[in-house]
Amino acid sequence: MKIAFVSDIHGNATALEAVLADIEKKKADKIVVMGDISYRGPEPKKSLDLVRNLNTAVIKGNADEWLHRGIKDGEVPDQVLDTMRGEREWAVGQLSDEDMEYLRNLPSEVTVDLTDKIKVHCFHATPESLFEVVKPTESDKALEEKLMQNQEADIYLYGHIHLPYVRYINGKCVANLGSVGLPFDGLNHASYLMAEGDKEQFNIGIQRVQYDVEKVKKQLEEKDYPNLGFLTGVIERGSLPQ
Repeated sequence: MKIAFVSDIHGNATALEAVLADIEKKKADKIVVMGDISYRGPEPKKSLDLVRNLNTAVIKGNADEWLHRGIKDGEVPDQVLDTMRGEREWAVGQLSDEDMEYLRNLPSEVTVDLTDKIKVHCFHATPESLFEVVKPTESDKALEEKLMQNQEADIYLYGHIHLPYVRYINGKCVANLGSVGLPFDGLNHASYLMAEGDKEQFNIGIQRVQYDVEKVKKQLEEKDYPNLGFLTGVIERGSLPQ
């Protein structure tokens, strides 16, 4: 079995289309979508439609939560709260009531079988939170406590931080997918994860896919995206401002 896991699309349908083409070329048997579909990118509606047309398992991310119920005080730094609320309003204006209800009803986690012997536990940030930040530099003990609580699973996957990595702890694997639409690791290529399994053996790999960054920057400008300079810079660099 070969399963592709994608996360943190953030309204970047151009990047998502490139990733889906790469997944098809690599002949994955299944796709799992792990949240943050539409908020903070030029094509929120198209991104959501592409995901829904996959007819596959989809879980909720913090940005999906924000879209349907708003950004609460304290969930982001005070100095960016108004700006991020403006970005949310821009995205919500392009989504239907039915789209919003879809996002509202997404589950927060899913467990999938890679093989008869190998289970993969998927969640956006942690099993208990859509918002907690668990960095790649955390200790093995911290990763076990925060991410590897499901004792029946063999592989633990999450998104949220936009920083892809793979680690092995006590015979199990924990990995972050990175981001399809807004990578933060300094490479402005879309990121997703491919898992392959055969009986009790598995292989995990981060995949990077080039997409038309200039097209996305132009879309943001043409659509008069709020917070244009910030988001254009992140997409161009593949990282947050220093």
